[in-house]
Amino acid sequence: MKDVIVLGGLNMDLIVETPRLAGPGETAEGTRFYTTPGGKGGNQAVAAARIAESPGSVKMVGRVGDDGFGEQMAGFLKSEDIDISLLSKTDGIASGIAAIFILPDGENHVNPVYGANGLCDRQQSSDVEGALSTAGVLLCQQEIPLPATKASIDAAVKAGVVVVLDPAPVRDVPDGFYDSVTVLTPNQGEASAMSGIDITDAVSARSAAVAIRNVGIETVIVTLGDQGAWVESDGISEFLDPFVVPVVASVAAGDAFNGGLGVGLASGMELLDAALLGMASGAICVSRDGAQEAMGSKTEVLALMDSKTS
Repeated sequence: MKDVIVLGGLNMDLIVETPRLAGPGETAEGTRFYTTPGGKGGNQAVAAARIAESPGSVKMVGRVGDDGFGEQMAGFLKSEDIDISLLSKTDGIASGIAAIFILPDGENHVNPVYGANGLCDRQQSSDVEGALSTAGVLLCQQEIPLPATKASIDAAVKAGVVVVLDPAPVRDVPDGFYDSVTVLTPNQGEASAMSGIDITDAVSARSAAVAIRNVGIETVIVTLGDQGAWVESDGISEFLDPFVVPVVASVAAGDAFNGGLGVGLASGMELLDAALLGMASGAICVSRDGAQEAMGSKTEVLALMDSKTS
């Protein structure tokens, strides 16, 4: 397996479980509070590392602040055998956080404050470029400043490295931003926003994937949560059935999918097999509390895949 480089955000998740969201001027009591390392970049890195073939084959590129949250997040990544030598600490600024409200059905509402993530710049894109010689996949999102992400994408493509981009959170991007992306992985809401198509089922998911792919992206995978995923690529137009698991929290489902997909592609899997690996990773994640702690091990993910084919 070649290395997986993850460029992206790192947030400490501040999680409140609550029966319902409070309305304007209202206090609605929650039932549980806890903190857990998160951020789309960090989540994807942990998801990938837990099913990767060797320690240190997942490299995290990003920024944390000079605070306790930053130390905790870096420490957790290191404990997961993730290479954090390219993780920068920024003095005088807080690390990113995300306030997350989880409802009884697992639906989540997220309010982030990106902090040090917002200072990602040429240093991060230079760090990515320096790590590409041993890499098979670059995983990106849209949490950090877009210029750093775009420069990293372009460098990866020039080096022959597959680029997987999760277009989350939805942001206005400059023309040509997605031109070099190999695989784009929007969820249902993101794909609807990007395509202008209301996605309600597999048919509308395919229509959205085709519309998005027409801007010049090689592969589009629209993830549909517990409904499965649609894969649209050269010679491939296929719906993948979901893995059925009890849902506890869906906060990091997309990140788990992307981490698994990245490992699959870096290991030389065919696209559909890599997508199934990502879906199994996502299914394990949603069956547990938390974000990074909820990611499945290689044994768990492969066992779930085997259960579907047996």
